[in-house]
Amino acid sequence: MPGRLSGVARVGVLRCLAAAVLFGASAPAASELAGTVPILTLAGLLYLGAGLAVLPSVIVRPPDSTALRKDWRPALSAVVAGGAIGPVLLVAGLARTSAATASILLNLELAATVALAATVFREHLGRRVIGGAGLVTVAGALLVWEPGAEVSIGALLIVAACVAWGFDNGVTARIDHLAPEHVVALKGFLAGGVNVVLGFFTVGSGSPLTLAQVGAALLIGALGYGVSIVLWVKGARDLGAARGQVIFATAPFIGAALAWVVLGENASAAQFMALLVAAIGVAVTMESTHEHQHSHRDREHEHEHRHDDGHHHHDHEQPVEAGARHSHRHRHRAIVHSHPHIPDLHHRHEHA
Repeated sequence: MPGRLSGVARVGVLRCLAAAVLFGASAPAASELAGTVPILTLAGLLYLGAGLAVLPSVIVRPPDSTALRKDWRPALSAVVAGGAIGPVLLVAGLARTSAATASILLNLELAATVALAATVFREHLGRRVIGGAGLVTVAGALLVWEPGAEVSIGALLIVAACVAWGFDNGVTARIDHLAPEHVVALKGFLAGGVNVVLGFFTVGSGSPLTLAQVGAALLIGALGYGVSIVLWVKGARDLGAARGQVIFATAPFIGAALAWVVLGENASAAQFMALLVAAIGVAVTMESTHEHQHSHRDREHEHEHRHDDGHHHHDHEQPVEAGARHSHRHRHRAIVHSHPHIPDLHHRHEHA
């Protein structure tokens, strides 16, 4: 039976919402640069900004060799899909469509994430999550459907970016040895650096970038990609990729609202209807836990946790308060029990 989310999961909801605010604001901001900054260069600068945002954390707490050895494959997949391919497709789409339309189209990342979570990553979803994701998908369709109109190439590019990020979301949520800051740093400096270099050699004889353009792109990337992705990864570890993305799906509507208010774009009836349908879809997923007897295997990993959640009973050299959230490598002993849960970092198991 569905039930309310636990305290840990509610923290995940808040993190995904905060990530949505930052990323939602980045879409209309990046669209202002998309017409003047070459596509590859802008995509690279956005992710370099993300890498710079988490660099202090990585310097203070670098990844160890064990984490890199165990998570390098999914991390590399996330870098290629989410850090290289996705941003290029998004920036190309932003240059060919309005900021408000592009922002709401980004909700299709949810549909891609849920579809891949169910088929590729075998994540338990339930009727509420599937229904909520379906409503958000309908919201995107309400926005772009026009009788007799041809599909915009810009819209198709944004949809393709959503598919790339849907795969990235499923892979990233399952990384449990590298800290979220490490994942963002890899995406930022590897994917961002490659795109900037490619942009430099493919731009041709265009106008050189100004310091203001570079600084703006790095700042947008630092907040809308760097801080936002860190928050989303932490939230997805608490909720699972699909549920985390349902919450994150509020981002495009935040971006649309900013495009209406700040950029002065006209708001259509279809956009308002899409906003209402998507809001209902997000609300539907808020009570989507399930309960059955399940087993936890003996494992060791790193993530943020607290000692009063029923899964973390280990000792520390220095005492830690029961309700204090902290992060370090720790070990879980094998256990079989029953309680309401969702596909968080500890509950990714098969269902009949």
